Amino acid sequence: MNNVGHLLASPWRRSTAAAVAGALPVLAFPAPNLWFVAYVALVPWLLLIRTAPTGRRAAFDGWCGGFAFMLAMHHWLLPSLHVFTFVIAALLGALWAPWGWLVRRTLGGSPSGGRVAAALLVVPSGWLTIELIRSWQGLGGPWGVLGASQWQVEAALRLASVGGVWLPSFLVVALNVAVAVLVAMRRVRVPAVAGLVAMRRVRVPAVAGLVAVAAAGSAAWAGAPRPEPTGERTRIALVQPGVIAGADSADRRFDREERLTRQLAGQDVDLVVWGESSVGFDLGDRPDLARRLAALSRETDAEILVNVDARRSDRPGIYKSSVLVGPDGPTGDRYDKMRLVPFGEYIPARSLLGWATSVGKAAGEDRRRGSEQVVMDVGDGLRIGPMVCFETAFPDMSRHLVQDGAGVLLAQSSTSTFQGSWAPEQHASLAALRAAETGRPMVHATLTGVSAVYGADGGRIGPWLGTDASVAQVYEVPRAQGTTLYVRFGDWPPQAALLVLAVYGAVQLARSRAFRLDQAGREARCLVD
Repeated sequence: MNNVGHLLASPWRRSTAAAVAGALPVLAFPAPNLWFVAYVALVPWLLLIRTAPTGRRAAFDGWCGGFAFMLAMHHWLLPSLHVFTFVIAALLGALWAPWGWLVRRTLGGSPSGGRVAAALLVVPSGWLTIELIRSWQGLGGPWGVLGASQWQVEAALRLASVGGVWLPSFLVVALNVAVAVLVAMRRVRVPAVAGLVAMRRVRVPAVAGLVAVAAAGSAAWAGAPRPEPTGERTRIALVQPGVIAGADSADRRFDREERLTRQLAGQDVDLVVWGESSVGFDLGDRPDLARRLAALSRETDAEILVNVDARRSDRPGIYKSSVLVGPDGPTGDRYDKMRLVPFGEYIPARSLLGWATSVGKAAGEDRRRGSEQVVMDVGDGLRIGPMVCFETAFPDMSRHLVQDGAGVLLAQSSTSTFQGSWAPEQHASLAALRAAETGRPMVHATLTGVSAVYGADGGRIGPWLGTDASVAQVYEVPRAQGTTLYVRFGDWPPQAALLVLAVYGAVQLARSRAFRLDQAGREARCLVD
């Protein structure tokens, strides 16, 4: 321990250690996909912060770790945004500075049992508050929420149906806090009997925290309402053309999607879904494309959901729009993407940050936003709720679609820019959380992979279509009904976290005031004496 303390005495070494520790949780996400790492990934970071000599140093350790976590989570943006990726990571990393101070405040030194008990609530609440703040679309959205790393764990998916992805996040952080306390106390040498008693008092709430996490998972498993199968199945086909680049890529992509879709004729498909930006021209400007899509709908005996990425003919600006096409052409059902990707589809405060276009592939022109979500009626009782790409990271969007009557959630994505990175698999995994949260199956259709389909419980249906696939794949999607607790009550875990922090702050403020009054009283008595 002395050697470790000597090494960390150097500010640079300590900062490096904090960065390495902060980046560890990314291993729990795809593509490494070591989901179990999340249960202890924060422990080294927590142990480091609690030994910070000052609150300011603890806050800096929090910033270093947050910066590294954001950079590791979004490293695949480097080819597009270059140096600006570091700027974004540094800005978002600052959200962990108060969290670092909070960790030291609750766990620093030789914490009492009461402080450990408080830490098991306060530290996860602080983490959840960070995730809530950065979930604002202008800050990049909720990509890399810790609970999303558990997308394959059935118990975690059940928890998500109760409190959204936020509830697994909270419990994973609480688990890390409990483990960190047990590890820290194991290293402390306490020869005196009183010291042993104190250690037991600290360990009791830590062990209780572990039991509480297990109990919460078990309660969700046993008591949370499950999706109710309706007995009906919908045959949905995903058309993934693969990577198509070059000068006339929009026309060649449409040709390949057309050929792949024709293969679905006679397969009794209910709906065909193309990926994001699958049509590079406004259908009002290109009636020839609209006629070809209508012909495909007649050949396959199914409506086709395409995604138009083009300047609109009926209003100014470029939109990304989900457009439903039937045997007679566009049906009139259209959803314009509402939440755009910062820098990729628009530049926040362009007058100030417009220079980003000179150092990377930032948007040269801001795309326009839609005004409302749309549920489309495909027929035969099937109502679909479309989202476009980045929007699947937002739990509230899928929840609102289900509240509005969507029976199947649909995401149209591309990820063409990020082939060979972790982004396609990270993105595809989010649909499992959205399905589990809402109790509705979800389809994730992309241009270049990864495409995937999940059932109402978040379990995978059929094969993933990888980034090397160019195929039309049919999926049998069981429909479900019923209302999950998350759909009913919404984002209650982050709201509860804010309440916990408010109560903790009020208690600390009251104690500080009482301490100052007591000190003032003692000083007054000394003067009188």
